[in-house]
Parts: sequence; structure tokens; C-alpha cells
Amino acid sequence: MSSEILISNLTNPTLLFFVLGIFAVLIKSDLEIPAQSVKFISIYLLFSIGFKGGQELSHSHATGEMALAVVGGLLIAAVIPLYVFFVLKKRLGVMNAGAIASTYGSVSAVTFVSAVSFLELMQVPYSGYMVAVMALMEAPAIVMGVFLIEYFGKNEKKNSIWPIVKHSLSNGSVLVILGSLVIGIISDSKQAEGIKPFTTDIFKGFLAIFLLDLGMLTARRISAFRKYGWFVAVMATVFPAVNGSVVAVLSQFILSDAGDRFMLALLAASASYIAVPAAMKLAAPRADPGLFIPMALGVTFPFNITIGMPLYLYIVRSF
Repeated sequence: MSSEILISNLTNPTLLFFVLGIFAVLIKSDLEIPAQSVKFISIYLLFSIGFKGGQELSHSHATGEMALAVVGGLLIAAVIPLYVFFVLKKRLGVMNAGAIASTYGSVSAVTFVSAVSFLELMQVPYSGYMVAVMALMEAPAIVMGVFLIEYFGKNEKKNSIWPIVKHSLSNGSVLVILGSLVIGIISDSKQAEGIKPFTTDIFKGFLAIFLLDLGMLTARRISAFRKYGWFVAVMATVFPAVNGSVVAVLSQFILSDAGDRFMLALLAASASYIAVPAAMKLAAPRADPGLFIPMALGVTFPFNITIGMPLYLYIVRSF
């Protein structure tokens, strides 16, 4: 069952474009995507994720458990970057630690889709509002990562944190995803349908190009991953296992359905290789994608869809 999910995701066209990017660098191809085009695609992906999350949230019928799931998701996305950052800061530096912290506080949409397939195979239902929870978890992790980078990297006096909070919230990447989320919530559904071809239909195409660029960027900077190989590889396994397992246990206090508890645990365990790289390209350009992208895509992603998912569901059913 896990092997079927693994094969399905590894043959996903968007992920194969990531592999193509790596291959292009390995054979020393002259393939190159203009920097301004990549920046535009980064903004587009953040906008699309935020807007669709807002629309999902506006269409969901409000319940007590939905509110608790949203609050729980926001707390998870804010707390995980804190401990990840301090675990890594001394060894990897402020910029890299902040980017990795955002990566593990944020979520992976592809991993979420994999989880949907897994629950269908296991015949376990889940609530539709978990899609909105997933989208809402992007922003707090990015804000927290930018805040930590700003506070520990630039603010030497450290007299007041509020200017840094303001700067973090006004950061372009954060503003796009938060603003798009709000617009998605308040937009009229019929009017929103008018831009659906842009927000939804072409999303995977732009994502494929973005991952192609990330593949090339990762291959060019893979030396950083090799330098810290054993340490970051272990952390890329430990972080999802701890995050997912802890949330799988604690979720019993706010959610009753096994499917929803599993989804929340999976979101806590996943690591973003779409929204966060797009955000860090704008917010922390000195952070090395050769570290946080291979950690999320090369280690955490396959761990979650092979070992993680069965583990989190087992914990959910045991508690």
C-alpha cells in the first residue's frame, strides 16, 4: 500500500520536473530560467495557495471542531519553527536555520494529496475543512521564520521585537499569502470563479516550471547538503517523526474523527518545498536551497509517504 503511494507520487509530473532540473545540471546543460520569471512564479504560487485556502475556508460550515482544528494548525505552524530554529542555529547559521524552520513549520500540498489517497485506501473519512487548515498553516510558519531571521540576524540591539514583527508581516512573500487568504475568504464565490482558470487550472504548470528551477538550484548547491550530510539527513527524519507523532497523540483533545486527527498529524510532519522556497527566495535569498530543499523533498517527503503515514494512523487509532 505504501509502495503504491510512493510510486504514484514519484511519477507525479511536477516532481519529475524537479528531477529534470537536477539532471540538467549534472550533464552541464545550458538550460536556464530567467530570474525575473522565477520571481513572478514564486509570487503566483503564494497568491494561488493563499486564495484557494481562503475560498475553502469561506465555503466550510463553521463548527466547534473546525475552529479547534484551525487554532491547532496555527499553533503547530508557529511552534515547530521555534524549536527547529534553535536546534539548528548554532550548527547551520541564522539564515539556513530560519529557512529550515519555516520549511518544517509549513506544509506540503503534495504530501497532503498523498494522505488523501492513503485514507481512501484505508477507507478512513476526513473533513473537507482540513484543506483550509493546510492553507492557513503556510503563513504562520513563514512569518515565524522571517521573524527569527530578522531578530537573530540583523537586530543587534534587540530592544524591541515589535518593529521586527511589523517588518516580518509586511515582508512581500508574507503579505502575498496572507492578503490572498483574506481576499479568498471575503470574495464572492461567483466572482471568484472568473479567476479560477488562473488560480487553479494553470497552477500545476507553473509549479512544474518552479520545481524545474528548484532542481537546477539544488543541484548547483548540493555541496552544502553534502557538507552537513549526516546531520541534516538525520534531522530531516527526526523532525517529521517527532512532529507527526506528538500531534497524533495530542490531537485527541481537540478532534474526534480519526481521519481529521491523522490529517493534522500529517500536516505537522510534512515539510514545504513549494511555498517556503518561494517565500525564502524573496525573504532570505542568502539561505541555501541546497540544504532545506533536499531535506524536505529528498528525505522528509519519502519518509512520510512510506513510514510516516502508517505510523501516524497507528498512533491515532491507539490513543
